[in-house]
Amino acid sequence: MTKSPKKFDAAFKAKAALEALREDATVPQLAKRRDVHPNQIYFWKKQVLDNVASVFARGGDAVAEGEEEREREAAKLYAKIGQLTVERDFLARRPGR
Repeated sequence: MTKSPKKFDAAFKAKAALEALREDATVPQLAKRRDVHPNQIYFWKKQVLDNVASVFARGGDAVAEGEEEREREAAKLYAKIGQLTVERDFLARRPGR
């Protein structure tokens, strides 16, 4: 019977990678403390270092894009609600009902 791999959430990965970047302890010590393989912590650390520039490149644009997307989605939903309300009212006034 094979053992299924552990699933780690993003917060756990980030904390482990940041601890490795701080270098308060060695990666093998961190791995033992967090019960993961040292190679996994090295991988997470590399991911953080490779992607840290994108955080500063986007800045607040990523947040603004998310808000704009939500506003567009809300506008679509309100339009659909309006359309369905008009259809319901029209059908409710049908003769012979």
